[in-house]
Amino acid sequence: QVQFVESGGGLVQPGGSLRLSCAASGSISGIATMAWYRQPPGQQRELVTYITRGGITYYPDSVSGRFTISRDNAKNTMSLQMNDLKPEDTAVYYCNIAGTPLPWGQGTQVTVSS
Repeated sequence: QVQFVESGGGLVQPGGSLRLSCAASGSISGIATMAWYRQPPGQQRELVTYITRGGITYYPDSVSGRFTISRDNAKNTMSLQMNDLKPEDTAVYYCNIAGTPLPWGQGTQVTVSS
């Protein structure tokens, strides 16, 4: 079973940028849709964005224009470029399969604060 390891989080000031990375323990080329999720403090985990095997992406209004998802099937990796970060983006970020997630990894903490 594929496992995911997230990295790249940290503390950043509002308006700053971070790039998150996701490394899969196996091939992701057969996975139709990969996603980034996040869990803000005291809240439920929520979908941030997803990307299909063919490169079609989805962004909710909350992150549209600021976040960019990408995947590299050859390297079994996925990334999330986050620009113009806001305090409300503070959360633990996870990567996984969209819709029917596999067991969750540790996630990576993103804190946006001045």
